[in-house]
Amino acid sequence: MVFKRLLGTLGVGGPTVDTALDPGAVLPGGALSGQVHLKGGDSDFTIEHITLELVARIEAEHDDGESEGAVVFERFSVGGNFRLATGELHSVPFSVMVPWETPITELYGQGLGIVLGVRTELAVAGAKDKGDLDPLAMRPLPAQEAILEALGQLGFGFKSADLEYGHIGGTGQQLPFYQEIELTPPPQYAHQINEVEVTFLAGPAELEVVLEADKRGGFFSEGHDALTRFTVSHHGVEQVNWNAEVDSWIRQMVEHRASYGGHGSHGHVDSHHGGHHGHGAPYASYGGHTHKDGPGHGDHHHGDSHGHRSGPGMGTAIAAGAAGLAVGVVGGMVAAEVVDEVGDFFEDDEEEEGEAD
Repeated sequence: MVFKRLLGTLGVGGPTVDTALDPGAVLPGGALSGQVHLKGGDSDFTIEHITLELVARIEAEHDDGESEGAVVFERFSVGGNFRLATGELHSVPFSVMVPWETPITELYGQGLGIVLGVRTELAVAGAKDKGDLDPLAMRPLPAQEAILEALGQLGFGFKSADLEYGHIGGTGQQLPFYQEIELTPPPQYAHQINEVEVTFLAGPAELEVVLEADKRGGFFSEGHDALTRFTVSHHGVEQVNWNAEVDSWIRQMVEHRASYGGHGSHGHVDSHHGGHHGHGAPYASYGGHTHKDGPGHGDHHHGDSHGHRSGPGMGTAIAAGAAGLAVGVVGGMVAAEVVDEVGDFFEDDEEEEGEAD
């Protein structure tokens, strides 16, 4: 889907911009390619620069509750400094590398409810206009897909996914937000945990995996969250028994009795290889102090508040099977709604920016 818009800052008769992305989903750290198509207006214009912005819809938690907004997390200059004649058609091809931490929006072609967009900014005669917006589809890296597949095979069900503003301490996180994929536990863990959240922080050499369990309280103890993290190499993914590996992660997280800071808001776990080297897995687990920092109030913990994040149509439990978590994530109608939401959300965002200017 391509959204066309007149260059509003120049009024009627200005050039138009129409960005077309190459078909197919993009891998984190991979190439995003396409063409920016320009059509000249009623007179000649000098195109000073063409910039692509990667934009995400994120949630932010604060003392008054939750709010949503858009954040630009990467910018690329793909052309400029040329004359566009009256009515002239001109195309600018581009290929740029998206950040490794770019969230995934789909699994096996089925949407997760994450909204990303590519917005085109055109600068003409000293005026700038964010005139074109296209939804951006991201598919998981092999290691991400293998871990999610293993969770599905182990009986975890998809609940929802969102992007949270803030930073996970003790990690190499680069972007100002992180993705949470919320899962419901299988029967064998249902008496111990309410849900599990998975966060992937990819880099050029390896993938950090942060797992958070919202643990149930017993007769003599309160429920709390337990966080643990691991690193996984991008190489040799197909050589690992991921069902066994991920199950060991879950068991380690559930069984660990974390110690807490003054606010009881986060735990830490010392993760060791133990017997995990037996199959030659290309990963290394590590421990350390892991916590999530939200905006304005330091460390936050989700406690019993997870359930409110389930988006419309995204609460379907995922049965284990050949397709793992992908089975029943969303139907065609929900996927279409997500695509429409991209346009609606960012159009609203642009109107707000225009009013602010």
